[in-house]
Amino acid sequence: MKKINIIQVLITTFIFVSIASAQTLKTGTTAAQVLKFNVGPRAIGMGGAYTSVSNDILSTYWNPAGTASINSNEVFFNHTDLYLDIKHDYSAFATNLSDLGTVGLFVSVLSMDEMEVRTIEQPEGTGEFFDAGALVIGVNYSRYLTENFSIGFNFKYINESIWHMSANGFAIDIGTLYKIPILNEFRIAASISNFGTKMQLSGRDVTKTFPSGSTGRDILNVNFELDHFDLPLLFRFGVSADLIKDENSRLTAGIDAVHPNDHSEYINSGLEYSWNEIVFIRGGYNSLFETDSEKGLTLGFGLNYRLIDAIKIKLDYAFQDFGRLTNVHYFSFGITF
Repeated sequence: MKKINIIQVLITTFIFVSIASAQTLKTGTTAAQVLKFNVGPRAIGMGGAYTSVSNDILSTYWNPAGTASINSNEVFFNHTDLYLDIKHDYSAFATNLSDLGTVGLFVSVLSMDEMEVRTIEQPEGTGEFFDAGALVIGVNYSRYLTENFSIGFNFKYINESIWHMSANGFAIDIGTLYKIPILNEFRIAASISNFGTKMQLSGRDVTKTFPSGSTGRDILNVNFELDHFDLPLLFRFGVSADLIKDENSRLTAGIDAVHPNDHSEYINSGLEYSWNEIVFIRGGYNSLFETDSEKGLTLGFGLNYRLIDAIKIKLDYAFQDFGRLTNVHYFSFGITF
């Protein structure tokens, strides 16, 4: 009964928050947007409908409860050249500790090329250059509470920086995954991501010098205090099932409902076809019904190649349509050992 109660609480919270703020858009009001960059060509190729499909190291991003399905050790590397010269890297490691559960580590880095500093007085540039970026370091823990029910947690440190300023924050993710032995395997999952502190930029770029006194020869240093911003809280609820599953083939379908605290609700949906768990073909649609969305069709494929009995190599690719922005290609490399 405990596992059912946890799922009910997560679902009820999701519905309540969705109804309470369904008409409110708060675009651009949250910090640490790196927390919203989707991770992993397998999940992205399925349109992001991965909350209940999560059964590998990608669960460190999509649903922390999913890493409980890892039986050995997994390593994952993902590099993506996004639009507007933005780059995103994600690396993770997870290991199964038998009855103690599964533990993992992950690092997410957002970076960009340097740009020239321009001011009103010097619109052509001051000769200085600045950059901006973000860093997320996290720890994952999950375990099965029963044979079919798992729960997981992420604990994250977040840093954002631009030129000489930075902001720090902390957040947790909570996820659950419940498997029902029907339709080959029917899965129900829910997660809450990025529940944590507010973030505030500080540094010497907000310190200004003003002349003071009757002669103007005195110097007054003023430190401007910037606003605090919430983290991009995400509520996810997903269901999936293996519509076809035999000795050689598997067809998995999934659908997620997502509620962010800074934009409208949307739906992710996707399919994955597997031949002998070696070759994978994927397709989906991301951010369906989201207001002013530039996202859309996703496609992908993957290859799992066993070098020897104990080591398996995973190569995955995904394509995502970003409308008026540049289409993005995702590549990843993973090892199971």
